Amino acid sequence: MPASKFILVTAPAKVNLYLGVHADKDERGYHRVDTVMTTLDLTDTLAIAPSDQLMVRTVPEADFPMEQNTAYRAAKAMGEAFDREPNFAILIDKHIPVRSGLGGPSTDAAATIMGICRYWGIDPTDPRIDAVARSIGADVPFFLYGPPAYFTGAGDAMQEVYRPLTGTPVALVKPAEGGVSTAEAYARFDADPQPMPELDELLVAMREHDEQGIFGHVANNLAPAACSVMPEIAEILAWMREQPGVRACEVSGSGSVVFAVCDTQMAAEAIALSALNDHSWWGQAAKMGKTGPVIAVG
Repeated sequence: MPASKFILVTAPAKVNLYLGVHADKDERGYHRVDTVMTTLDLTDTLAIAPSDQLMVRTVPEADFPMEQNTAYRAAKAMGEAFDREPNFAILIDKHIPVRSGLGGPSTDAAATIMGICRYWGIDPTDPRIDAVARSIGADVPFFLYGPPAYFTGAGDAMQEVYRPLTGTPVALVKPAEGGVSTAEAYARFDADPQPMPELDELLVAMREHDEQGIFGHVANNLAPAACSVMPEIAEILAWMREQPGVRACEVSGSGSVVFAVCDTQMAAEAIALSALNDHSWWGQAAKMGKTGPVIAVG
């Protein structure tokens, strides 16, 4: 593509329909994880353009150095993998809350990788791309593609991909302030490991696209750790499970967002509105998606 062009990349959030953290760790020191994830239509947007040096900025502005941003790290890793200078200006319009369990940093990294692939004419299925993604974070490989998928390893090794649950309404609610870092949640889990939830029945339901079976087996054994770090999450979880039109409700990832799969979009919007107006929590209605990053050329 011409060097003068810029691209816009939408970077979707995710929820974990299943998260099972094992008590033991692999040779890298990471917990073994089984997880089933699906994307949402809640997105960050990245504008990427050629520049004389690598620069990353966020709106609103991040409270940490640019070099720690996952998009910056992904661009640097792409440069090292393909022996090129990743000279791009990257502006990230942030809508996915930080420390929420919705995968914001990981999806931004994946969007950066895919954007650079477009600029450099690289096939996204090149095995070096997966290696770059895994070097940035466990969820990044999932976001490269986007349909519901089952991952093992540290949550970074794809095993199966499933038919999308496109359009399924979801309500998202979190405490108005603060969040849960992954490190905090795993430290609490190590102090009090929880048993692995049942997985096989969910996988069967995913293969058969049996929505009743899928939403009847939503589970997360990291949720008690998230609630321990931030007790308000437990309050939100209990409240959301009592709301009308809720099919399943659980903490996403390491928190702090609680998601409710709803019967209708109206029910999801009502929950999000009540969370905001009646409890002063952050609330958002969304839908399950079917893709990873989507690129538009400016």
